[in-house]
Amino acid sequence: MKDLVASIAIAGAFLAPAPLLADASVGFEAGPRAELPPYLQCVPYARQLTGVQIYGDAHTWWEQAAGRYERGNRPRVGAVMAFVPHRNMALGHVAAVSRVIDSRTVLLDHANWSPIDGRRGQIERDVKAIDVSPGNDWSRVRVWYDPIGGLGTTEWPVHGFIYSRQAGLAQTRLAVAQPVSRPASRPAPSPVSSSPSRTFVNAFADLERAPAAKPRKPAPQPRRVASAPAQPPRDRIEAALARYD
Repeated sequence: MKDLVASIAIAGAFLAPAPLLADASVGFEAGPRAELPPYLQCVPYARQLTGVQIYGDAHTWWEQAAGRYERGNRPRVGAVMAFVPHRNMALGHVAAVSRVIDSRTVLLDHANWSPIDGRRGQIERDVKAIDVSPGNDWSRVRVWYDPIGGLGTTEWPVHGFIYSRQAGLAQTRLAVAQPVSRPASRPAPSPVSSSPSRTFVNAFADLERAPAAKPRKPAPQPRRVASAPAQPPRDRIEAALARYD
């Protein structure tokens, strides 16, 4: 009987959901046994967005990229930001750069970072990340954390950026197709006659016969109030930036 009770207790411990900790648990990646729906891992999502064909846990991406992809410490659109395992983020993390704002600020697309509505494995798009490294080499970052509605307090170590061969991939994803304007075709000019037309001659004959009429003053025209130019709709990136101002 004691063995049966102990077995039930052990099984319950494995089935109980892990508590969602505060900022320290941001970006925690579950192991292979937990890679099941509804948790969307960061690795396949980053691979899908950037086209970087690397497999395996996120913490292995930086070394796997050596000799296969260009690497560096400057963000580019479409690059993979490779995080170093840190605290509860035992398997590391990868995210796609969707926009470079300035030398210290980027926007990221990534998965399984913030718990949203109490659920992990969520996709976040155009979230803010800032470089907090002393040398502005992107070796340490702070990342937007949804539960607190702001940048998390943890400084996450970063290996650097893995550059996709598909340059501008994220820009292509974000681009909005614009209609192509074509100039209207002009009508062919009418042939020019060398002799004056009968209408032209008659007009001058009428001026000789009839006294010149006094010109009428033009009727006053209503004043037109200039309307403000229509504001173009903000794109998704502008809307994302407005959240952080």
